[in-house]
Amino acid sequence: MLRDISWRYFDFWLLGAVVLATAFGTTMIRSAVAGNEVLLPLINRQIYFALLGLVLIFVVAAIDYRYWTALYLPMYIVILAFLVTLTGFGLDVFGAQRWFQVGVLFLQPTEFAKTIAILVLARYFDVTQNRPRDLRWVAGAVLWASGIIILILLQPNLSNVVVLAVILGALLWFNGLHIKHVAIIGGIGLAALGVVVALTLLGIRIPFLQEYQQQRIANFILPDPNATFGATYNVQQALIAIGSGGLLGQGYGHGSQTQLRFLKVRHTDFIFSAISEEFGFFGSLLVIIIILLVIWRCLRAAQKSRDVAGMCIAYGVATLIFFQGMVNIGVNLNIVPVSGLPLPFISYGGSGLTSLMLGIGLVESVAMRHRTLDF
Repeated sequence: MLRDISWRYFDFWLLGAVVLATAFGTTMIRSAVAGNEVLLPLINRQIYFALLGLVLIFVVAAIDYRYWTALYLPMYIVILAFLVTLTGFGLDVFGAQRWFQVGVLFLQPTEFAKTIAILVLARYFDVTQNRPRDLRWVAGAVLWASGIIILILLQPNLSNVVVLAVILGALLWFNGLHIKHVAIIGGIGLAALGVVVALTLLGIRIPFLQEYQQQRIANFILPDPNATFGATYNVQQALIAIGSGGLLGQGYGHGSQTQLRFLKVRHTDFIFSAISEEFGFFGSLLVIIIILLVIWRCLRAAQKSRDVAGMCIAYGVATLIFFQGMVNIGVNLNIVPVSGLPLPFISYGGSGLTSLMLGIGLVESVAMRHRTLDF
């Protein structure tokens, strides 16, 4: 396992982009929580999780990714057990049970479930690579993903259910999903979305959605132009912060909306707005470029992978980072409804950061073993 290692192929461009994004995120969190004594301990926690994540990248990369996929079943069972336990013993926040509290730390199994789902699907597509791309093949992938998706939906955590569905759809596509099946799945998805929107606008309760989730959808589609507080407040303040940043920003630690605390959850959901306010258009553009660099290196590892499992791991991690980043920035720009998805490597969140680092470690493992070693 450890003998078949060539650090020559370790992707230091990928590592550098991740380190740069994480360091900038931690620095930005420090500015966002400045003056708030309750939130100040978050800075040190994020640093600890970042250092732990960097160690995990090298540890995971040193082990052949095929060993990780071989352990798919015990990992799958363990994460299902955590998600089931979370329903009864998790910390309830805003009507959803998503965290375990261990001392002063909050652990979110859902974040790790996304990485494990990528491994499980990578193994499935690897062993079925020679099967016909029919509905039975599609159904097999859906069934493996459904175990995790259903338990996350019961928390309820709709945003991460969508993330997992997007990862599943992307991996199906990368592995040869037929256009006719895309049309069928897309039609079902659009029909379901239409039903959800219609019921929400009619004020009819949807069983698997919390009231606040339906309210977010309603406020996005039909915002109240006279609203000055409540459901539209955070998005309004985010847009003000982005606009006030201009091209070069107001300076680190000098953003008015951020430092005067008009911008809420500024260290998590709306950290992109805080960045735009303090570093301007060019600063926010730089953050996007760094994240795109991470995605590009993951895609490069997928293209160079020597088997289907490695390809799926790298494509899955790239899809996860791309979609979460796109949605988070879209929320800040009021392009999509508020979802609660963090900006990868930038937003505060120990579980989210650690799980992403695990994903990067897996991608590095794929990159390091894209070819047989020369002697």
